[in-house]
Amino acid sequence: MQATDLRRGTTILYEKELYVVIDFEHRTPGNLRAFVRASLKNLKNGRIIQNRFASTDSIERVSLDAKKCQFLYHDDQGFHFMDMESYESFSLSDDMVGDQKYYLKENMEINIDFYEGKPVLPEFPKNVILKVVESPPWVKGDSVSNALKPAVCETGLKVQVPLFIDEGNMIKINTETGEYIGRA
Repeated sequence: MQATDLRRGTTILYEKELYVVIDFEHRTPGNLRAFVRASLKNLKNGRIIQNRFASTDSIERVSLDAKKCQFLYHDDQGFHFMDMESYESFSLSDDMVGDQKYYLKENMEINIDFYEGKPVLPEFPKNVILKVVESPPWVKGDSVSNALKPAVCETGLKVQVPLFIDEGNMIKINTETGEYIGRA
């Protein structure tokens, strides 16, 4: 594929390493040649690099095999999952999961992309439902329009919620922004 065909979420092979496109911008400045500026995340170590491709550059796109997997637990070796088809268990490093760890609950099923038989990229749903375990009480006179307060969810995620949310409530969180969406 050509550099101009890059899109968010596309997995490519660049300098013999797997990268996923986080962001891209196609530019055509004045009388100069067009180029594509891309932010790429290394799937092995999680580093993000900025790169500039000529619009005519050829880039090798990689197709990944998605498998439904169940999250089992987290320990010193990382996050442990089980393939729902073969029942084989494997682990992903803390770097591979990153801040998405706050959206993982035990026994939760997600898709994980594999490349040449190795897990490389967990795919999280757009929204998750989490239980609020810590939230300060609010006083009736505190209400100002759209007032928010901090809350801690069962996975350790800290999020701003409306004043009426109490401990024990189930809330819906957007996994892309980490923001409160509504009650579940």
